[in-house]
Amino acid sequence: MNPLTIRPAQECRWDLVSLGEVMLRLDPGDGRIATTRSFTAWEGGGEYNVARGLRRCFGLRTAHVTALADNPVGRLVEDLMLQGGVEQAELTWVPYDGVGRAVRNGLNFTERGFGVRGALGCSDRGHTAIAAMRPGDVDWNTIFGEHGARWFHCGGVFTALSESTGEVAREAMEAAQQHGTVVSYDVNFRPSLWNAFGGTERAAAVNGALVPFIDVLLGNEEDFSAGLGYKLEGDPDLLELDPRAYDRLLTQVLEHAPSLALVASTLRQARTATVNDWSAVCRTRDGFHEGPRLSGLEIFDRVGGGDSFASGLLYGLMSGKGIDAALAYGVAHGALAMTTPGDTSMATLADVERLIKGGGARVVR
Repeated sequence: MNPLTIRPAQECRWDLVSLGEVMLRLDPGDGRIATTRSFTAWEGGGEYNVARGLRRCFGLRTAHVTALADNPVGRLVEDLMLQGGVEQAELTWVPYDGVGRAVRNGLNFTERGFGVRGALGCSDRGHTAIAAMRPGDVDWNTIFGEHGARWFHCGGVFTALSESTGEVAREAMEAAQQHGTVVSYDVNFRPSLWNAFGGTERAAAVNGALVPFIDVLLGNEEDFSAGLGYKLEGDPDLLELDPRAYDRLLTQVLEHAPSLALVASTLRQARTATVNDWSAVCRTRDGFHEGPRLSGLEIFDRVGGGDSFASGLLYGLMSGKGIDAALAYGVAHGALAMTTPGDTSMATLADVERLIKGGGARVVR
């Protein structure tokens, strides 16, 4: 049973609209950031990745709201977004001063881990164009009312960017709620973003103020405790090993937030940087659900796996496939996304459904 009331597709221009920063990701390939002499460029961002996955893998109509500094780097990010097929519901071009003293575009250097060496990310995203976004900059009533969207997605990476981004997210959520649009939010607590911005106390205040406007909440134990400030009972060390331990955890989250319809978490046990066990669980007001478990999943690039889980889960829910099927789509899509480089998914719907049905790694001819 789907616990959500989702607007009919024919009433809306878009199936999903997302809000967040899109950065230029620079990847040293098999090397390391500190020693490489060349990088591969991708686009990426926690909220945008969900919209892109829904568009490229699942064929849904998606759009994104963001801002970029108007210089060649910003135009490169735009070009990558256009190739990804996500519409620009609102792309604000902010004048560039030639140096980047006031506004710039975000960079994200990311190296893949291997074996005992974990993956490493190095963000360079201070004073970016979207961090300057203020309430009133985007006409949300046109997006959700005149054009229409079945779903709105945002996350805690966006709200950590500045003093004003949490207020922008709230403004968007309120408008979405008024027009019957389902709202999802990935807490995605990143200590590196919040440490210089008030730490866990500030994160809990900003994220907590948004929870009453959210229908579907995504996160893990750290997201709920550090990112939302919830006092949770239980041993966090057991969660990776026992999916049923998450039943009590997610129940507590629902008790903290009466407005939520569904809360979901990915489960990852990292044996090494390149071999993980991978699954997901969720809870609604009616019950607890476990997704399929992939043991010994070989990882090529783990960044973006959670975002691809989210897009698979949302696809299943928007398609009316039921909770268990939606979890299966999320687990399979997240797993496949981690077998290719870059933040965003290169999987197809056929790939996802083949994996759900038990298809292995034999050559497809």
